[in-house]
Amino acid sequence: MKRSVENLATSKITGGRRVPLKTRRKYDMDRFPNEAVLGEQVTVTREVRANHTKTGLKTSNVVNLAIAGGKVKKTKILKVLENATNSDYQRRGVISKGAILETEDGKCRVVSRPGQHGQVNAILIK
Repeated sequence: MKRSVENLATSKITGGRRVPLKTRRKYDMDRFPNEAVLGEQVTVTREVRANHTKTGLKTSNVVNLAIAGGKVKKTKILKVLENATNSDYQRRGVISKGAILETEDGKCRVVSRPGQHGQVNAILIK
């Protein structure tokens, strides 16, 4: 998905064509958002700048839940209750940072970015 070069549609006052100062680079390219939803765990790996990779989460059914005492346990996600990021995300059940999930241990709030980090980390809500 490549962005167009802006403001080149019209001609100059003199009638000449507008020429971009620079062309788009690979790092300027957009991509479709990676929206994690409920389901069997599926991850995608993509290449980013400087020969690095990022792991994104497509679907997940488990969450790393931080509980009292500094312990972390893996818990099954039952459903997405709220998502304040976007009302469409709430309707579709997209898991993003700040989403409220219903788990086997109770309600929790997501503190990681599943589409960027490749895992769902959450803290228990009292």
